[in-house]
Amino acid sequence: MAVWLTDSSKIIVQGMTGSEGAKHTRRMLASGAQVVGGTNPRKAGQQVDFDGTKLPVFATVAEAMAETGADTSVIFVPPAGTKAAVVEAIDAGIPLAVVITEGVPVHDSASFWAHAIATGNRTRIIGPNCPGIASPGKSNAGIIPADIAGPGKIGLVSKSGTLTYQMMYELGDVGFSTCIGIGGDPIIGTTHIDALAAFEADPETEAIVMIGEIGGDAEERAAEFIKANVTKPVVGYIAGFTAPPGKTMGHAGAIISGSAGTAEAKKVALESVGVKVGKTPSETARLMRAIVT
Repeated sequence: MAVWLTDSSKIIVQGMTGSEGAKHTRRMLASGAQVVGGTNPRKAGQQVDFDGTKLPVFATVAEAMAETGADTSVIFVPPAGTKAAVVEAIDAGIPLAVVITEGVPVHDSASFWAHAIATGNRTRIIGPNCPGIASPGKSNAGIIPADIAGPGKIGLVSKSGTLTYQMMYELGDVGFSTCIGIGGDPIIGTTHIDALAAFEADPETEAIVMIGEIGGDAEERAAEFIKANVTKPVVGYIAGFTAPPGKTMGHAGAIISGSAGTAEAKKVALESVGVKVGKTPSETARLMRAIVT
């Protein structure tokens, strides 16, 4: 089993003909993902050759879905056009939209997220500003390296892209059911809680790694959810123990305001509900290894 992305997922790439879209389309295909086409209204009707695999370019997401049966879109569209691209995917009713783009204005993210809710929550949004989602050995939608971990029984949800990769590498021999990079912006589609609920329901996920970071209260809310709803062991890591208060650290949401949002406060909240929290990514991996091996 895998969460949200399986070996039968059919992927389209919005922005497939751009440099980033083309580069990562090639990577996804090489990993074995079932990429079936892309969109660019100015190049509709053309085909793009990716090392011998020719993929059609469609004008719209709706057209791509009708022609290919696509159920997942990975969005590599510049920030100014991201809102329109996500709204188009939502209006087409695609089940999963993975928004890789960094630098999307927060009000645009709020707008397309509100649109998704208003139209019946048919589309699960992952991101923006995220590395995507990978189910090792099955599929890969986004920019997560495909060769650093094999399939297995750990579920991973992370705000940080690079820490997603590091944790996958450190536990690559144990393996993962699905790895989900949710992004670090102040407003994102899929949350820690969404992923925790999905992993709890997945019969082949036996344990969960949750990576958070300073800023906001997402990890504290996740701790409350774990206490009430999660029976599987959870191990955590919070990035930013040494971050100075009041300074934005990389991700737009990673800023400490007063006593709220500190790494220590998040660590205390998680440990109070039985989550073991590592002081470093490597220690976190060792804590998980002790549980599943």
